[in-house]
Amino acid sequence: MPKFFLGLAAGVLLAVLSVAALLVLAVLVSRHPPEIAANSVLVLRLRNEIPEKPGMEMPEFMGGGDSQPTIANVWMALRKAAADPHIKAVLLEPEDLSVGWARLEEIRSDIETFRKSGKPVFAYLRAPSAREYYVALAAGRIYMGESEPLMLKGLRAEIFYFRNTLDKLGVSMEVEHAGKYKDFGDMFTRSDMSPETREVISSVVDGLYGNLVDRIAAARHKTPEEVRAIVDQGPFTARQALQAGLVDKLGFEDQMWADLKDTLHGGEPKKVALSQYMKVTPEAAGLPGKRKIALVVAEGDIVRGTPGDDGSGESSLTSYGFDKVLRGIAADSAIKGVVVRIDSPGGEVTASDEIWREMNLLSRKKPVVISMSDAAASGGYYMAMTGDAIVAYPETETGSIGVVFGKPNLHGLYDKLGISKDGLQRGRHADIDSDYTPLTPEERQVLRDGIDESYRDFLDKVATARRRKVEEIEPVAQGRVWLGSQARDRGLVDELGGLDTAVALVKKKAAIPSGENVSVLLYPPRQSFWDLIFKSRSAESMLDAKVRKLVGSAPFHAWMKGGFLRMTPVWFEVR
Repeated sequence: MPKFFLGLAAGVLLAVLSVAALLVLAVLVSRHPPEIAANSVLVLRLRNEIPEKPGMEMPEFMGGGDSQPTIANVWMALRKAAADPHIKAVLLEPEDLSVGWARLEEIRSDIETFRKSGKPVFAYLRAPSAREYYVALAAGRIYMGESEPLMLKGLRAEIFYFRNTLDKLGVSMEVEHAGKYKDFGDMFTRSDMSPETREVISSVVDGLYGNLVDRIAAARHKTPEEVRAIVDQGPFTARQALQAGLVDKLGFEDQMWADLKDTLHGGEPKKVALSQYMKVTPEAAGLPGKRKIALVVAEGDIVRGTPGDDGSGESSLTSYGFDKVLRGIAADSAIKGVVVRIDSPGGEVTASDEIWREMNLLSRKKPVVISMSDAAASGGYYMAMTGDAIVAYPETETGSIGVVFGKPNLHGLYDKLGISKDGLQRGRHADIDSDYTPLTPEERQVLRDGIDESYRDFLDKVATARRRKVEEIEPVAQGRVWLGSQARDRGLVDELGGLDTAVALVKKKAAIPSGENVSVLLYPPRQSFWDLIFKSRSAESMLDAKVRKLVGSAPFHAWMKGGFLRMTPVWFEVR
């Protein structure tokens, strides 16, 4: 009998070791950089969301496949492809993109930069909306199938309002804010746009639409007036799009490949997927870089998080996790400069303060440049107030310098459900955050005092970082959201551009010659299979990602926490 149990234990141990060995082997194989054949074409199949921060990477034997590319992955792939003698062209295939206009501009400009290498770019569109078409404008030739519609018909912005629903439920919202444009909570207290909201949203849509028209005009060799007239005729069938000069040719994908083959004059082209090319090192592509620049991503609504956060697995931007990332970068002597990439609508006041402090400490140790993505507003703008150069896209939503407080009053709902609350309190304002009582005039004044103090602190920090007087900042504050182009004209950002511009600026600050290649390291790095096993927060983060898919870019974490917030006043998407 002892020999039986000894043999059983040995068998189990051998099986465990065999599985572990296979896992290690699978990981090593997956990390081996691929070899790119001559006469290759990089295929950019861009679908759905393209995040700033890398997600979980699962091994193929567990159902994982191609890693979801980030904006930085696309940027780096195109830089490598331009220098790589094996890559002869790029095929762009955007489809069902769920990406903000600033990130679209980054991809579009990256493709334009790639074309300067002299290599061709073809785009093949499937039922494109304005988003996919916007990216395709950077290609040398745009193809569509003969039955594909082009849903180019202008832009619109819509905001949900829940006042009537909440009235039926017996729920009311108590909201106080600083800044006349900081109309946070209007979606709960109104049934339509306020004049201030309408002014801001109109300005944003006008700016985005004007930029779209200008890009189409430049790419399709038309005047802006001609483009506006054409767009007013949309949406288009494929033949109508061709007749209007919006695309170059209709046909199936194999016909497009035949044209590309003829263009290359090099035999049958080899297709290289973006997920595969992401694993090619810059050195292998002909972009060696000895000195290192950190590209650290700050993405999501700002919350405090927990002490166990490390900045990688959280779906929100937690001050605990992000500050750890910044401290690690500050202590790494090999890193010669830092680009902080912000995509955040803001969040909790305290968490914003903590990140702002760590950002300023980093700025004292390393050359820093701020790169703003789709949104760097309210708390997302606050954290950027280090005095360093700020780069934004023309389409970036930024500013929103203001503070709000909100809480629900559920008394009416409880009454409808037959629920009552009874309690005791010590302290005049102990129930100021209760969901069963409205704010008294005295409590409202207490909150107003706190909000005003936080707002003044926000103004002071902006004025100091932007080297201007508070009196100059206050008129462009008031909680108003600006596009990047508008913010630059008002001194809230320094330059318009993307990652190329930010890297060039940080190289200059770090005294690195402009022509010298640098290694750009992404922080936090992509999570691996082992992170899923050993990190307790991974399951929660994956659940957060599922919830985020349902609610889109809504900053639900910070909303649910309530209290004092530096948060963009409205949640909207321009389609």
